[in-house]
Amino acid sequence: MASESKAAVVGPGSEEPQGNQFGMFGGVFTPSILTILGVVMFMRSGFVVGQAGILSAVLILLLSKSITTLTGLSIAAVSTNTKVKGGGAYFLISRSLGIEFGASIGLALFLAQALSVPFYILGFVEAMTATQPHLKEDFLMIGVVITTFIFVLNLVGSSWALRAQYLILAVLIGSIAVFTGGGIAGFDPEIFQANIAPHYSDGENFWSVFAVFFPAVTGIMAGVNMSGDLKAPEKSIPKGTLLAILVSGLVYLGQMVLMGGYSGAARLIDNPYKTLLSMSAFDLTQVVVAGVYAATLSSAIGSMMGAPRILQALSRDRVFPVLAPFAEGVGAGDEPRRGLILTYIVTLVVLFIAGDGGGGGALNIVANVLTMFFLFTYGMTNVAAFIEHLSRNPSFRPRFKYFHWMTGLLGGIGCFGVAFLINWSAALTALFLIMIIFFWISRSVLETHFGDARRGFTYERVRTNLRKLATQPTHPKNWRPTTLVVSGNPKSRLTLAVYAGWVASGSGIMTLANVIVGDLYNNIDFRKKQLKELDAYIAHNQLEAFSDVHVSKSFEDGLSALLQSHSIGPLKPNLLVLGWPGAKENATGFGKYLRLGRDLEMSQVIVCDKGLPPENKENRRIDVWWRGMGNGSLMAILAHLLQDNWVWRNSTLRLLHVHTADEEGQDIQSQMDHLINEGRLQAEAIILDQRESTKGFAELAIEHSSDADVVFLGFKPPVDDAAAEGFYAFYASLLTHLPTTLLIHSSGDADLLS
Repeated sequence: MASESKAAVVGPGSEEPQGNQFGMFGGVFTPSILTILGVVMFMRSGFVVGQAGILSAVLILLLSKSITTLTGLSIAAVSTNTKVKGGGAYFLISRSLGIEFGASIGLALFLAQALSVPFYILGFVEAMTATQPHLKEDFLMIGVVITTFIFVLNLVGSSWALRAQYLILAVLIGSIAVFTGGGIAGFDPEIFQANIAPHYSDGENFWSVFAVFFPAVTGIMAGVNMSGDLKAPEKSIPKGTLLAILVSGLVYLGQMVLMGGYSGAARLIDNPYKTLLSMSAFDLTQVVVAGVYAATLSSAIGSMMGAPRILQALSRDRVFPVLAPFAEGVGAGDEPRRGLILTYIVTLVVLFIAGDGGGGGALNIVANVLTMFFLFTYGMTNVAAFIEHLSRNPSFRPRFKYFHWMTGLLGGIGCFGVAFLINWSAALTALFLIMIIFFWISRSVLETHFGDARRGFTYERVRTNLRKLATQPTHPKNWRPTTLVVSGNPKSRLTLAVYAGWVASGSGIMTLANVIVGDLYNNIDFRKKQLKELDAYIAHNQLEAFSDVHVSKSFEDGLSALLQSHSIGPLKPNLLVLGWPGAKENATGFGKYLRLGRDLEMSQVIVCDKGLPPENKENRRIDVWWRGMGNGSLMAILAHLLQDNWVWRNSTLRLLHVHTADEEGQDIQSQMDHLINEGRLQAEAIILDQRESTKGFAELAIEHSSDADVVFLGFKPPVDDAAAEGFYAFYASLLTHLPTTLLIHSSGDADLLS
């Protein structure tokens, strides 16, 4: 019997040390909720209700929240599928769509975050001078003082900045409580009834009012930008982001309803801020004013925290050599101090240009472009999740299970659509700037070619991509099954071809190959006939496969030539699929084929054909017998790919492990559960205790898997001809009592934990 190593189960791995270890509430929820509940809530919500009416205002809120919720789902999917490091949205996009897209969006996002700081500070000072007109002469000085205070707060450390946000959050909650209490006390059903219908004026309509409100729901990336400072980003980012979206949605909904029942439409349109102040319970208007200050101040703090971290991540990826000095981090928290200083300087420059109490038309244009940068970032995050899912990459196994490719697609369409709806000229400007950055980054690898037909264009793209693929290093994260199926006459080996297709379809490349024994010159026409029949078989059975036929004087020589030569550039087979030999006298030759595949560093699958499961059967079961990471990684990945096929979509995957005396004292159940969690598998761990049993492995396998629909077992190729007969005898006896079984030998290229 061919056995496997008993270094069986993987335990928790070590993590790279991080400086700051913020949790979900402090690191994600708080900065996100403070950015979402911003100036629009105080200054423009009443205008939206007055113009659109309560029903349309709620519809605007739902449409806006649906876009950010879809984006939140995409964020959750991408962030739970990889080890998230610093850089926030830049990291997520670059690791999904590539460095060109990631860096283009990342640089734009840094500029947007950095330039947002002075705009939030200008809003803070404008709110202050609006309530205290005597301070207008000191407009610029107040802005500089506030900027310096925020800079020093971040310079001391992001932990202090987050502590300050807790205080700001408390003020904001108090402000909301005050105007909510007053709104409830002053609620008038007749006014509410009158405000249900729209009262559009001055050329406003549903979409123009939508454009006014939508910036209120942005800010969901504030917590994502802290990714490098989170204790468990894969848990904190999804929970914190989605919770902030939900809570802020409820706050805005309550505010719209209360304002609609408190004041007439004309007053809401003309003086939304003063209307909100008048709603203050017990005349606590100063608490509401403090809420305005808190909303603007918190957004400025969050942007000054986020911008340097995006710049640091960009610098560490060495996309822009000029940014190399900003890669350095300081202290235990790896604080991006140089990026912080740059953000402070940018803020001061903008303040001195526009800090005279009126931003001017130019500043408004820049503000619109910044909004577009944020929307395009959200849109590209949706696209990243959409592409990850649509590509059916085996490594895309997010722990967050409430994502679907359709949500990513709709979220992306929504973000780009809203960008052009709000301001098409600003959207085009932002898109143009991003595309310039993109082509500048990728100019060395993208070439312009002019084809005269679709086939010419397709051929050129394939050629270019193959050349590019050949230069890129391989990594277990990118492993895909490039399958070579030695099918012979596939009509008599349907199970072999179908299982290979189920595993490779949508994720890899499959070739059905036939080796004809004989003289090539005497079999030229026969080879053409066999190739034609093979293509017809593939088309008839709707297999996503290519075909190949070799003629050789012996099967062993033909297989050897096939394994060595079958490839197109870097697309070389990494998975050899064979059928189980039908007779004992074929065991020696079969052992040679297995050793040949092993020596050529190919993983191998032997399909022991007991037929296909009934087409109408539901709740199919896949049993994987786990005996170590050696073959276990490949078995689990192939089982996942099989389970991901629509035919097996509702199947159950079981990982069975025999607990032997060699593992005495180990908590095997916990280790297997950890393995399933880290491997992001939808599976159940079954532990069979053999320490006090007289049953051998074969007996246990037959007892527990004879009623499965397919079984995965690991094997090692026999070391020589003498061992081949024993290898055949053991598995032949075992397979007699099992359903269709896939025997797996891994070359080590596939890694379940990647």
